[in-house]
Amino acid sequence: MQTSVASLRKTLFVLIACTACSFSSLAQKAVPELWGQRVHDEAHILKAETVDQLEKDLASYEDSTSNQIAILIIQSLEGEVLEDFSIKVAEKWKLGSKKNDNGVLLLIAVDDHKMRIEVGQGLEGALTDAHSNRIIRNEMAPEFRRGDYDAGVLAAIISIKAAIRGEYAAEDASNNLDDMDPTTKWIIAGVIFLFLGIFAGVGLFSDGVMTWILYAFLTPFYAVFLGLMFSWWIFGGYLIVYPLLRLWIAKSGKKLLKWESASGGSGGSSSGSGWSSGGSSWSSSSSSSSSSSFSGGGGSFGGGGSSGSW
Repeated sequence: MQTSVASLRKTLFVLIACTACSFSSLAQKAVPELWGQRVHDEAHILKAETVDQLEKDLASYEDSTSNQIAILIIQSLEGEVLEDFSIKVAEKWKLGSKKNDNGVLLLIAVDDHKMRIEVGQGLEGALTDAHSNRIIRNEMAPEFRRGDYDAGVLAAIISIKAAIRGEYAAEDASNNLDDMDPTTKWIIAGVIFLFLGIFAGVGLFSDGVMTWILYAFLTPFYAVFLGLMFSWWIFGGYLIVYPLLRLWIAKSGKKLLKWESASGGSGGSSSGSGWSSGGSSWSSSSSSSSSSSFSGGGGSFGGGGSSGSW
């Protein structure tokens, strides 16, 4: 009797474990088959002509370089971690040759507003994490925010190929403030202006030459944060308004901050100095005939690349 109960318990345990494993596997997002296509637009965000253009372009690129680039666009990650799902796709598709590991996967999750460039081990030296990050940040994200997915994906592929050729810089020579999220931009500007405003206030109410020393000191900072981030007209306003306010404060007879040395004399250069006051278009995708022979070459991936969002 005891043997039967023990056997029943073991059977129930196995059944529960199998059921749990089944539910776990069902909960994980399935990786689509390659089906001889380089472009998989499961979210249908690209125009049909864009898909055809990409298929032909990537096939031609593989013929001339042996590098394999594939694109997967999904509606949602469905709870999966972007990097984990990306490596699962790359490992299943085995992009790139087994000898060179020269494959690249561009993964986009539309509802999650996330994307990733997964780079095969053989291309990590050319298409670095810094390159991938810049491509996502500069080429894809701005277009995606405007709803132009076609332009973003096309720009990304052009830049990926340029980076592999050594013709794409890892960092910008110019600033990227125009592509910055407006909310982030205003938060950063608010913090900066708070500190600059404190110094400007001290300068406006300082007595003697110190007010103009602070005016000159603050000018380059306002040039960067007012001129570059917003408008050179605003910076010009600062250059004019500051002296006018200072003259008005002086004429109004308001008490000014006096800078004194440790010995009690006026001046601002003494080591003991201080101050005191006197008071897109939606379309289903299609594959071109050139993709019918496409298949992963057995390349491997080691987690190189970069992720981003828009």
